[in-house]
Amino acid sequence: MIWKCRDKQIEYDKHTLIMGIVNVTPDSFSDGGRYFCAEKAVEHALLLQSQGADIIDIGAQSTRPGHIAVSAEEEWQRLEKVLRLLEGELDAALSVDTYYPSVAEKSLSFGADIINDVSGVVTEKMAKIVKMSRCGWILMHNGAGAPDDVRRFFLDCIEKCEEYGIEKKQLCFDMGIGFGKEYEENIALLANVKSYKIDGFPLLLGTSRKRVIGQASGQENPEKRIFGNIAADTAAILDGVNIIRLHDVENEKQGILTADEIKAARRQ
Repeated sequence: MIWKCRDKQIEYDKHTLIMGIVNVTPDSFSDGGRYFCAEKAVEHALLLQSQGADIIDIGAQSTRPGHIAVSAEEEWQRLEKVLRLLEGELDAALSVDTYYPSVAEKSLSFGADIINDVSGVVTEKMAKIVKMSRCGWILMHNGAGAPDDVRRFFLDCIEKCEEYGIEKKQLCFDMGIGFGKEYEENIALLANVKSYKIDGFPLLLGTSRKRVIGQASGQENPEKRIFGNIAADTAAILDGVNIIRLHDVENEKQGILTADEIKAARRQ
């Protein structure tokens, strides 16, 4: 199965893809602004690639609970130097985490392959940019919702994207763990992946260091939630998740590779 992201044809059914996170923000809940400096962000992106990340996801806007949104202009100021420095340096696919069409368009001009859009809506402006660039588009469910609600949202997105002339193979879905959802809703989504997984579309999971993992595991420190993350990711991979978005590629890769082996044995 192929996910079309501009010139990249990303196979997502042979093994679980790893998306490494680089936060270019001063207030990230997970790393406290460690990579806010452009040079450090680039260094970290290259490190994650060397550790096995198939996709590097760069975001310049915090989406932690209670965050204060920054403007498109400020988001781009944070991103521009990082993307300039990364040009020609990555073999991994490059994803930019933004819901601003103007930032998406500029990022694509600097070589981004994927727009990771957490807005929870399919807008005409973003759809036009995705269609013209032929980039991959990650569409996330944002807000409260049970598995049935998430599946309905995915199907609605497919319909709207078809109306805008976007090829289905450009789309990827994310159930939006931690985005406007209560603990019980997040756990229900993790437990019922098969009920909203849409055949023919890659499904992304992002639980890395999030509050739901802290609450389930009893670990207050986000940077020490790796074992809880591996447990959640393993269960989701066995039920059909194709991409895991995470901070700690080196260590969590062990869990992902093991889950893939178990999944392959189940098919035999």
